[in-house]
Amino acid sequence: MLADYHLHCELSDDSEERMEDQIEQGIKLGLDEMCFTDHVDYGVKRDWTDEIEWHDTFEHGEWRHQALANVNYPEYFSKLTRMQKTYADKIAIKKGLEFGIQTITMAQYEQLYADWADELDFVLLSMHQVDNLEFWTQDFQKGRTQEEFRTRYLEEILAVQQQFKHYSVLAHLDLLARYDQCGPYPFEKERDLYAEILRQAIADGKGIELNTSSWHYGLDDTTPSREILRLYKDLGGSIVTIGSDAHSTKYLGDHLRDAQDILKNGIGIETICTFDKMVPVFHKI
Repeated sequence: MLADYHLHCELSDDSEERMEDQIEQGIKLGLDEMCFTDHVDYGVKRDWTDEIEWHDTFEHGEWRHQALANVNYPEYFSKLTRMQKTYADKIAIKKGLEFGIQTITMAQYEQLYADWADELDFVLLSMHQVDNLEFWTQDFQKGRTQEEFRTRYLEEILAVQQQFKHYSVLAHLDLLARYDQCGPYPFEKERDLYAEILRQAIADGKGIELNTSSWHYGLDDTTPSREILRLYKDLGGSIVTIGSDAHSTKYLGDHLRDAQDILKNGIGIETICTFDKMVPVFHKI
Protein backbone atom coordinates (compact mmCIF):
# COMPACT_ATOMS: atom_id res chain seq x y z
CA MET A 1 0.00 0.00 0.00
CA LEU A 2 1.37 3.37 -1.05
CA ALA A 3 -0.82 6.14 0.37
CA ASP A 4 -0.27 9.85 0.92
CA TYR A 5 -2.50 11.05 3.76
CA HIS A 6 -1.60 14.72 4.07
CA LEU A 7 -2.25 16.78 0.93
CA HIS A 8 -3.36 20.30 0.02
CA CYS A 9 -4.81 21.84 -3.13
CA GLU A 10 -6.04 25.17 -4.54
CA LEU A 11 -8.92 25.28 -2.07
CA SER A 12 -6.42 25.77 0.75
CA ASP A 13 -5.26 29.37 1.15
CA ASP A 14 -1.59 28.33 1.14
CA SER A 15 -1.67 26.26 -2.05
CA GLU A 16 -2.20 27.04 -5.73
CA GLU A 17 -2.03 23.42 -6.95
CA ARG A 18 -5.19 22.15 -8.57
CA MET A 19 -6.69 19.04 -7.04
CA GLU A 20 -6.68 17.42 -10.49
CA ASP A 21 -2.94 17.98 -10.85
CA GLN A 22 -2.22 16.45 -7.45
CA ILE A 23 -4.30 13.42 -8.39
CA GLU A 24 -2.69 13.02 -11.82
CA GLN A 25 0.75 13.16 -10.21
CA GLY A 26 -0.33 10.61 -7.61
CA ILE A 27 -1.35 8.24 -10.39
CA LYS A 28 2.00 8.74 -12.16
CA LEU A 29 3.80 7.91 -8.91
CA GLY A 30 1.83 4.71 -8.51
CA LEU A 31 -0.05 5.71 -5.38
CA ASP A 32 -2.87 3.41 -4.35
CA GLU A 33 -4.64 6.03 -2.28
CA MET A 34 -4.49 9.71 -1.42
CA CYS A 35 -6.34 11.82 1.11
CA PHE A 36 -6.78 15.58 0.79
CA THR A 37 -6.59 17.46 4.08
CA ASP A 38 -7.05 21.16 3.43
CA HIS A 39 -6.60 23.65 6.24
CA VAL A 40 -8.99 24.89 8.90
CA ASP A 41 -7.37 27.30 11.35
CA TYR A 42 -10.02 29.00 13.42
CA GLY A 43 -8.76 31.95 15.42
CA VAL A 44 -6.36 33.24 12.78
CA LYS A 45 -8.51 32.57 9.69
CA ARG A 46 -12.11 33.25 8.79
CA ASP A 47 -14.61 30.99 7.08
CA TRP A 48 -15.69 31.86 3.55
CA THR A 49 -19.18 32.64 4.85
CA ASP A 50 -17.75 35.35 7.13
CA GLU A 51 -16.84 38.88 6.21
CA ILE A 52 -13.25 38.21 5.14
CA GLU A 53 -10.34 40.54 5.82
CA TRP A 54 -8.08 40.77 2.78
CA HIS A 55 -4.32 41.21 2.88
CA ASP A 56 -1.43 41.40 0.45
CA THR A 57 1.37 38.84 0.35
CA PHE A 58 4.50 38.63 -1.77
CA GLU A 59 4.87 35.15 -3.26
CA HIS A 60 6.81 33.77 -6.20
CA GLY A 61 8.06 37.23 -7.17
CA GLU A 62 4.67 38.93 -7.26
CA TRP A 63 2.10 40.44 -4.94
CA ARG A 64 -1.08 38.47 -4.26
CA HIS A 65 -4.28 39.90 -2.82
CA GLN A 66 -5.84 37.08 -0.85
CA ALA A 67 -7.99 36.28 2.15
CA LEU A 68 -6.91 34.55 5.31
CA ALA A 69 -9.66 32.00 5.01
CA ASN A 70 -10.36 28.39 5.78
CA VAL A 71 -11.25 25.96 3.03
CA ASN A 72 -14.57 26.53 1.30
CA TYR A 73 -16.28 23.39 2.67
CA PRO A 74 -19.18 22.98 0.19
CA GLU A 75 -16.94 23.53 -2.83
CA TYR A 76 -14.20 21.31 -1.39
CA PHE A 77 -16.35 18.30 -0.61
CA SER A 78 -18.30 18.66 -3.84
CA LYS A 79 -15.11 18.66 -5.87
CA LEU A 80 -13.73 15.69 -3.95
CA THR A 81 -16.89 13.75 -4.78
CA ARG A 82 -16.45 14.58 -8.47
CA MET A 83 -12.80 13.55 -8.38
CA GLN A 84 -13.67 10.25 -6.69
CA LYS A 85 -16.02 9.45 -9.56
CA THR A 86 -13.67 10.70 -12.29
CA TYR A 87 -10.67 8.69 -11.08
CA ALA A 88 -12.48 5.72 -9.54
CA ASP A 89 -10.71 3.19 -11.77
CA LYS A 90 -7.23 4.66 -11.22
CA ILE A 91 -6.81 5.66 -7.57
CA ALA A 92 -8.74 5.83 -4.30
CA ILE A 93 -9.37 9.39 -3.13
CA LYS A 94 -10.44 10.13 0.44
CA LYS A 95 -11.93 13.23 2.06
CA GLY A 96 -10.07 14.79 4.96
CA LEU A 97 -9.44 18.06 6.75
CA GLU A 98 -6.55 19.39 8.79
CA PHE A 99 -7.84 20.92 12.01
CA GLY A 100 -5.34 23.50 13.29
CA ILE A 101 -6.99 23.45 16.66
CA GLN A 102 -6.36 25.35 19.90
CA THR A 103 -8.15 25.21 23.25
CA ILE A 104 -9.69 28.61 22.49
CA THR A 105 -11.22 27.36 19.22
CA MET A 106 -12.47 23.88 20.15
CA ALA A 107 -16.15 24.86 20.13
CA GLN A 108 -15.89 25.94 16.48
CA TYR A 109 -14.36 22.58 15.53
CA GLU A 110 -17.07 20.71 17.39
CA GLN A 111 -19.62 22.52 15.23
CA LEU A 112 -17.60 22.04 12.05
CA TYR A 113 -17.36 18.30 12.65
CA ALA A 114 -21.08 18.07 13.40
CA ASP A 115 -21.83 19.87 10.12
CA TRP A 116 -19.56 17.76 7.89
CA ALA A 117 -19.07 14.42 9.67
CA ASP A 118 -20.96 12.53 6.96
CA GLU A 119 -18.42 13.64 4.36
CA LEU A 120 -15.24 12.96 6.31
CA ASP A 121 -12.96 9.94 6.07
CA PHE A 122 -10.08 11.41 8.01
CA VAL A 123 -9.11 14.33 10.26
CA LEU A 124 -5.60 15.50 11.15
CA LEU A 125 -5.24 17.15 14.55
CA SER A 126 -2.60 19.80 14.07
CA MET A 127 -1.42 22.75 16.09
CA HIS A 128 -0.04 25.71 14.15
CA GLN A 129 -0.66 28.40 16.79
CA VAL A 130 -1.19 28.74 20.53
CA ASP A 131 -3.35 31.63 21.76
CA ASN A 132 -3.45 32.74 18.10
CA LEU A 133 0.32 33.28 18.12
CA GLU A 134 2.05 31.78 15.09
CA PHE A 135 5.13 29.56 15.35
CA TRP A 136 6.63 30.36 11.94
CA THR A 137 6.70 34.11 12.67
CA GLN A 138 8.30 33.48 16.11
CA ASP A 139 5.43 35.36 17.78
CA PHE A 140 4.69 32.39 20.03
CA GLN A 141 8.33 31.86 21.00
CA LYS A 142 9.00 35.56 21.64
CA GLY A 143 9.63 36.39 25.29
CA ARG A 144 9.83 32.72 26.33
CA THR A 145 12.81 30.51 27.01
CA GLN A 146 13.19 27.40 24.87
CA GLU A 147 11.94 25.26 27.74
CA GLU A 148 8.94 27.54 28.30
CA PHE A 149 7.70 27.65 24.70
CA ARG A 150 8.26 23.96 24.07
CA THR A 151 6.50 22.96 27.28
CA ARG A 152 3.60 25.33 26.60
CA TYR A 153 3.18 23.85 23.11
CA LEU A 154 2.95 20.27 24.38
CA GLU A 155 0.64 21.20 27.25
CA GLU A 156 -1.71 22.84 24.76
CA ILE A 157 -1.81 19.72 22.58
CA LEU A 158 -2.62 17.57 25.62
CA ALA A 159 -5.34 19.97 26.78
CA VAL A 160 -6.98 19.81 23.35
CA GLN A 161 -6.78 16.01 23.22
CA GLN A 162 -8.39 15.65 26.62
CA GLN A 163 -11.49 17.46 25.40
CA PHE A 164 -11.67 17.09 21.62
CA LYS A 165 -12.13 13.60 20.16
CA HIS A 166 -13.16 14.13 16.54
CA TYR A 167 -9.85 13.40 14.89
CA SER A 168 -7.93 10.46 13.43
CA VAL A 169 -4.23 11.08 14.02
CA LEU A 170 -1.87 13.63 15.54
CA ALA A 171 -0.16 15.43 12.66
CA HIS A 172 3.53 16.49 12.64
CA LEU A 173 3.54 16.15 16.43
CA ASP A 174 6.85 17.94 17.03
CA LEU A 175 6.16 20.66 14.44
CA LEU A 176 7.58 23.32 16.74
CA ALA A 177 11.06 21.83 16.24
CA ARG A 178 10.92 23.15 12.65
CA TYR A 179 10.63 26.72 13.96
CA ASP A 180 12.83 26.41 17.05
CA GLN A 181 15.68 28.85 16.43
CA CYS A 182 17.30 27.84 19.72
CA GLY A 183 18.44 24.56 18.23
CA PRO A 184 18.07 20.91 19.35
CA TYR A 185 16.35 20.23 22.66
CA PRO A 186 16.99 17.10 24.76
CA PHE A 187 14.19 14.59 24.26
CA GLU A 188 14.49 13.36 27.84
CA LYS A 189 13.33 16.75 29.10
CA GLU A 190 10.09 16.35 27.13
CA ARG A 191 9.65 12.60 27.26
CA ASP A 192 7.06 12.60 30.06
CA LEU A 193 4.84 15.15 28.30
CA TYR A 194 5.07 13.29 25.00
CA ALA A 195 4.20 10.08 26.84
CA GLU A 196 1.06 11.73 28.26
CA ILE A 197 0.03 12.92 24.82
CA LEU A 198 0.61 9.52 23.24
CA ARG A 199 -1.14 7.62 26.05
CA GLN A 200 -4.15 9.89 25.61
CA ALA A 201 -4.18 9.25 21.86
CA ILE A 202 -3.91 5.48 22.36
CA ALA A 203 -6.67 5.46 25.00
CA ASP A 204 -8.93 7.34 22.57
CA GLY A 205 -8.14 5.01 19.67
CA LYS A 206 -6.22 7.70 17.80
CA GLY A 207 -3.00 7.49 15.82
CA ILE A 208 0.09 9.40 14.83
CA GLU A 209 1.36 10.70 11.51
CA LEU A 210 4.82 10.33 10.04
CA ASN A 211 5.10 13.55 8.03
CA THR A 212 7.71 13.30 5.27
CA SER A 213 8.15 17.07 4.88
CA SER A 214 11.20 16.70 7.14
CA TRP A 215 13.17 15.66 4.06
CA HIS A 216 12.53 18.81 2.04
CA TYR A 217 12.92 21.03 5.11
CA GLY A 218 16.34 19.46 5.63
CA LEU A 219 15.68 18.47 9.24
CA ASP A 220 18.05 16.15 11.07
CA ASP A 221 15.31 13.70 12.04
CA THR A 222 11.87 12.60 10.98
CA THR A 223 8.69 14.49 11.89
CA PRO A 224 7.89 13.47 14.53
CA SER A 225 11.30 12.24 15.63
CA ARG A 226 12.22 8.57 15.75
CA GLU A 227 12.22 8.81 19.54
CA ILE A 228 8.58 9.91 19.54
CA LEU A 229 7.59 7.22 17.04
CA ARG A 230 9.39 4.59 19.11
CA LEU A 231 7.70 5.82 22.29
CA TYR A 232 4.29 5.58 20.60
CA LYS A 233 4.99 1.96 19.65
CA ASP A 234 6.39 1.08 23.08
CA LEU A 235 3.26 2.47 24.74
CA GLY A 236 1.11 0.20 22.59
CA GLY A 237 0.20 2.49 19.70
CA SER A 238 -0.50 0.92 16.32
CA ILE A 239 -2.31 3.51 14.16
CA VAL A 240 0.20 5.27 11.89
CA THR A 241 -0.38 7.21 8.67
CA ILE A 242 2.20 8.66 6.31
CA GLY A 243 1.72 12.03 4.63
CA SER A 244 3.88 14.31 2.52
CA ASP A 245 2.14 17.57 3.53
CA ALA A 246 2.49 18.49 -0.14
CA HIS A 247 1.11 21.87 -1.22
CA SER A 248 2.31 21.24 -4.78
CA THR A 249 2.98 18.26 -7.03
CA LYS A 250 6.71 18.73 -6.39
CA TYR A 251 6.47 17.07 -2.99
CA LEU A 252 3.47 14.80 -3.45
CA GLY A 253 4.32 11.26 -2.41
CA ASP A 254 7.72 12.44 -1.20
CA HIS A 255 9.76 9.73 0.57
CA LEU A 256 6.77 7.48 1.31
CA ARG A 257 8.86 4.34 0.87
CA ASP A 258 11.65 5.75 3.04
CA ALA A 259 9.07 6.44 5.73
CA GLN A 260 7.77 2.88 5.53
CA ASP A 261 11.32 1.56 5.83
CA ILE A 262 11.95 3.67 8.93
CA LEU A 263 8.72 2.49 10.52
CA LYS A 264 9.34 -1.19 9.81
CA ASN A 265 13.10 -1.56 10.15
CA GLY A 266 13.91 1.35 12.42
CA ILE A 267 10.94 1.43 14.79
CA GLY A 268 9.39 -2.03 14.48
CA ILE A 269 5.97 -0.84 13.29
CA GLU A 270 4.83 -3.28 10.61
CA THR A 271 1.54 -1.74 9.46
CA ILE A 272 0.37 1.62 8.15
CA CYS A 273 -3.21 2.87 8.06
CA THR A 274 -5.59 4.40 5.62
CA PHE A 275 -9.05 5.56 6.73
CA ASP A 276 -12.64 5.09 5.62
CA LYS A 277 -15.35 7.14 7.33
CA MET A 278 -13.01 7.82 10.27
CA VAL A 279 -12.23 4.11 10.75
CA PRO A 280 -8.60 2.94 10.36
CA VAL A 281 -7.77 0.24 7.82
CA PHE A 282 -4.48 -1.57 8.46
CA HIS A 283 -2.02 -2.55 5.73
CA LYS A 284 1.11 -4.64 6.13
CA ILE A 285 4.29 -2.80 5.17
